[in-house]
Amino acid sequence: MDRTFVMIKPDGIQRGLVGEIISRFEAKGLKLSASRFENLPDTRVTEQYKEHLAKPFFPSLKQYIMGGPCFLMVWEGRNVVSIARKLIGATNPAEALPGTIRGDFGIDIGRNVIHGSDSPESAIREIAIHFGQNELVSYTRIDEAVIYEY
Repeated sequence: MDRTFVMIKPDGIQRGLVGEIISRFEAKGLKLSASRFENLPDTRVTEQYKEHLAKPFFPSLKQYIMGGPCFLMVWEGRNVVSIARKLIGATNPAEALPGTIRGDFGIDIGRNVIHGSDSPESAIREIAIHFGQNELVSYTRIDEAVIYEY
């Protein structure tokens, strides 16, 4: 199975959306293999968003992400990166379709509730930033036989 990294950002935490978001991923048939609730340290935020370091919005992005706790998760499933991105919706909530997390709960691009890896390569990199191999749990969901065609 493939893995992806998903993070509920401080605005999603403050708005009490953790349960709703987890429910959407579980209802889709994805499997949670790691999670942690924490205030992110400077070093990991910088590494997470290193492609944005030189951009003018990086200081405010960093302040926002470090301004409250986040809920970090690793999800598993076949084609999980693309499936998670569809559940999450467009980066700009004004462009996100209804029924997606950002389409239903976001208004402003600077407070878009959730982050999800944008490629399998990003997923590998982001998971390694936030989780050690010993923190990833492997198991078989009882309903996998009806979710996947083998």
